[in-house]
Amino acid sequence: MNEFDFIVIGSGIAGLSFALQAAQHGRVAIVTKRARAESNTAWAQGGIASVTSTEDSFELHVKDTLEAGAGLCDEQVVRTIVIDGPARIRELIDFGVHFDERELPDGSHELDLGREGGHSKRRILHARDVTGREIERALLAAIARHPQITVLENHMAVDLITLGKLGFVSSDRCLGVYVLNEATGDVVALRSDRVVLATGGCGKVYLYTTNPGIATGDGVAMSWRAGAKVANMEFIQFHPTCLFHPEARSFLISEAVRGEGARLVDAKGREFMSRYHAKKDLAPRDIVARAIDAEMKRTGAQCVYLDITHQPADFIRDRFPNIHEVCLRYGLDITKERIPVVPAAHYQCGGVLTDENGASSLEGLYAIGEVACTGLHGANRLASNSLLEACVLAHRCCEAIVARPRPEAGPWGKELPPWKSGVAVDVDELVVIYHNWDEIRRLMWDYVGIVRTTKRLQRAATRLRNLEREIQEFYWNFKITTDLLELRNLATVAGLIVDSALLRKESRGLHYTLDYPETDPACRHATVLRRS
Repeated sequence: MNEFDFIVIGSGIAGLSFALQAAQHGRVAIVTKRARAESNTAWAQGGIASVTSTEDSFELHVKDTLEAGAGLCDEQVVRTIVIDGPARIRELIDFGVHFDERELPDGSHELDLGREGGHSKRRILHARDVTGREIERALLAAIARHPQITVLENHMAVDLITLGKLGFVSSDRCLGVYVLNEATGDVVALRSDRVVLATGGCGKVYLYTTNPGIATGDGVAMSWRAGAKVANMEFIQFHPTCLFHPEARSFLISEAVRGEGARLVDAKGREFMSRYHAKKDLAPRDIVARAIDAEMKRTGAQCVYLDITHQPADFIRDRFPNIHEVCLRYGLDITKERIPVVPAAHYQCGGVLTDENGASSLEGLYAIGEVACTGLHGANRLASNSLLEACVLAHRCCEAIVARPRPEAGPWGKELPPWKSGVAVDVDELVVIYHNWDEIRRLMWDYVGIVRTTKRLQRAATRLRNLEREIQEFYWNFKITTDLLELRNLATVAGLIVDSALLRKESRGLHYTLDYPETDPACRHATVLRRS
């Protein structure tokens, strides 16, 4: 058993930001299931939203966020995160993040701010179209210099260790986590009374997603099994513009492209967003994704197109170098040709229910970043608020934790029981894992997508219950692997999404059902689930 003052699971902006601050107060372990640079953050293109211009204001940012959230945002949380934003931006710059700047007529420089859907002002700080990668680079460089931080790469969290799992029934709290060392196949216990989940989202639960392969909902699934409350899992954001190409299923075309004037058009070059929203191509993401879905179903087309060819070629290449380069790799010159796009699963707006400091309903367990449901996003996330929430909550979470007294040693003591594999044997048929993985993702895409019905959701629920039983039997009979653990987590999260969607008898934000097409004021509350 290894003991730490803090255990952080995940190595994106939330986990790294927390670790750097927590390391001033004790030893920190960062557990990450792949290489340390592999995270959802590294895939973020557009940027980070924050009020940094004199033409902008906190009130405008709050208003835009509340409007996008379709009545389910916690206004106090929104205000807290928006107001804390500028300080966290300065902190990122101090860590070495290089945001794009523009030169003013007097020779001085200021931040070059972009605009995205749902924002009333330019407030998106960016590093070309690889903002997340730049943030990840700077934070990892700071992590590497810190002697108090241990990074456990290729280690996957299996399950949280709680008092309840050790047989104590009077109260419950998180005591640590079991972690699989992928290189050796051994499972070790990590001990801490401060476990912070920063595991990102669950995009891989869908067949088509803009997320990397690591986004399998691990933090939500572990929290659910440990007894923590989970909220608003029905609100899965589909990004409107994922590149439509047989060899590039997961490549995002940033919303910033529309922010710089790109228009959505059909195969004949006709714009259509004016029929769906007054803000046209800069409408909130839920509206744009449904509009594209409706156009594709109406015309029978496989995709729509994003047209930015009216902008100068040099501007496109300079502002969107990564998008330009990747599209060229697939034979598409975006300076001259329209970009074929389709919606794809992108962001998990629900998650582990927390307060504005990241504390979950389970003592000793915290969640920050996409894995958490703080009340900021409500029923639909405003573009580029995700990176903002991650770094603000990381800071607030650390401050809240260190301000609390450490719990006294209880009857369980310091030692944790070692992991027991029992009579489990090596997996004999990997095809079972891959088949179930594919079935879950296709089922979720077909039955629990942008537009839903009660009948489709019920079919999904029935099949998922059967799949969960099959996977659980596999889990107990065979030695665990990363693939098996990810499959187990995917099935759990898929079930939570479906159960939450069945409970919401209305259409709101990202949850749109043909059986309840109107928004019901009586349903203006979070969908909270807790394992009995």
